[in-house]
Amino acid sequence: MRFGTKEAPLESDGVPAWPEVDDTHVPVRHNGAGGTQIDNETGVKRGLKNRHLSMMALAGIIGPGLLVGAGGALNNGGPASLLIGFGVIGIIAFSIMQSLGEMTTLYPGGGAFISLAERVVDKAFAVAVGWNYWIIWVCVLANEYNVISSIMVFWSDKVPLWGYFLIFWTAFLGFQLLGVEAFGEAEFWLALVKLLGLTAYFLFGIIYASGGLIGQQEPLGFRYWNNPGAFNGNGFRGVATVFVFCSTFYAGVESVAVAATETRNPGVAVPQAIRQVFWRIIFVYMGSAFFFGLTCPANADGLVNGGSRALQSPMTIAIQTAGWEGGVHLINAFIFITCLSAVNSSIYIGSRTILYMGHSGMAPGFLAYTNRRGVPVWAILLTNAFGAISMMNISTGASKAYSYIVNLSGVSTFIVWASISFIHIRFRSAWKAQGRTKAELPFKSLWYPWNAYFGLFTTLFLALVQGWTTLSPFSAGNFVDAYILLPLFPIIYVVYKLIKRTHFWRAHEIDLDSGRRVDLDQKGVVADDEEAHEEVLKPRPWWKKMLHNF
Repeated sequence: MRFGTKEAPLESDGVPAWPEVDDTHVPVRHNGAGGTQIDNETGVKRGLKNRHLSMMALAGIIGPGLLVGAGGALNNGGPASLLIGFGVIGIIAFSIMQSLGEMTTLYPGGGAFISLAERVVDKAFAVAVGWNYWIIWVCVLANEYNVISSIMVFWSDKVPLWGYFLIFWTAFLGFQLLGVEAFGEAEFWLALVKLLGLTAYFLFGIIYASGGLIGQQEPLGFRYWNNPGAFNGNGFRGVATVFVFCSTFYAGVESVAVAATETRNPGVAVPQAIRQVFWRIIFVYMGSAFFFGLTCPANADGLVNGGSRALQSPMTIAIQTAGWEGGVHLINAFIFITCLSAVNSSIYIGSRTILYMGHSGMAPGFLAYTNRRGVPVWAILLTNAFGAISMMNISTGASKAYSYIVNLSGVSTFIVWASISFIHIRFRSAWKAQGRTKAELPFKSLWYPWNAYFGLFTTLFLALVQGWTTLSPFSAGNFVDAYILLPLFPIIYVVYKLIKRTHFWRAHEIDLDSGRRVDLDQKGVVADDEEAHEEVLKPRPWWKKMLHNF
């Protein structure tokens, strides 16, 4: 279905001559339930507000990977490696988001960069990107279930690990079936709690390092950068191992593009969210890397041992070392809250990814089903079902289970990011070939083409070298774990292309007009949702203006 266009006439060479987009058409339909807005292409409800998407960009998808998994990265590389890893991957993530922001603002339809891959590259390429992206969120979801179940066992072992998993599995499934508004509100408030919790820890780190805690004999300073050392004795090898961890922590910054379909006003919300990713990188990731390395020694026993001690993040160890033994419960409570958000987001992103693929023939058709409230029931059920991978925790232990799943998802993250950069390069080539100008773009990527090529080559390089530490000494199991998903992308691409005989689009063939969408709350368009309509017409109170500016 093409939004805002008529059937395209053919030029003499058979190439579609796409007319200018008709921006007066709003591609939504009513579902009879109080005038709610349903996207025609995917059947999902456009219920996310600007503040929901903004908070997702600032702190969404930040789960125990950052708070717990950073301990393994710190132990492998040391505080300097952690800072370098977060910084390098942060620069790459910023580059990827600039590319994605330019395209998603123009085409905020279902499927995000998967549909963009089909539009400007090849449907076989889109299939490979889509399945790799879904694998990322299945792995992340399994990680979150792993951690959240282990936390509950740490607090009380009256219920077995698998029992806690089943309880949370059922609870999250029921919550996801409530609809996108419930998800958006939950993510907004949980993300706010995460930001406040990290801020509190950063303040603790400053006071601790400067010697301001009650009963503290001397300032901590940069003691742990000297002993056990900035690189923990591992040198460049330690830096290399940190990259896989960091890529997993950053996975999710691109999720604002997935949520764009269910956003009321993507023309406003998406560029705003893309810009806020910069502050997420500086405050959340770089801030965490700095204060984790400042307050926790890289050779701390809790970062190495498995079992329940794998739950001890650098935050827990720092607070206990500072003299508060009971602090483990406070940090575990904070980690528990981040788990709630991360599981919620993982199911959402994974289900919307597989929903679009089912709708466009890239996955079984039954996954495209949405109920009358715009909830993709079967896509949610399938995605959540794969959270059972976390039950490898029972046989391997929480620490090893986490490490295995991180390696699987890390390489897929690099592949998907490289694909986004390649899609952007193809899009700009078509834009130029068809006589369009940069001024016509509603959101312009910074430093194009340098940022797009930088993102493409750095992510491909990291995907190839991220497992080189398994070669010396050689570990067959770790080598397979690090590289097993690398050939998956070309295998899916080649097999699908041979079976379906898909066409690789040339620059002049690419459709640049269909798929544009008008914001529901745009001036001159009356929103059917009464609350959203009032938000447009009424002046905002001072506290809402402050929140918006923040």
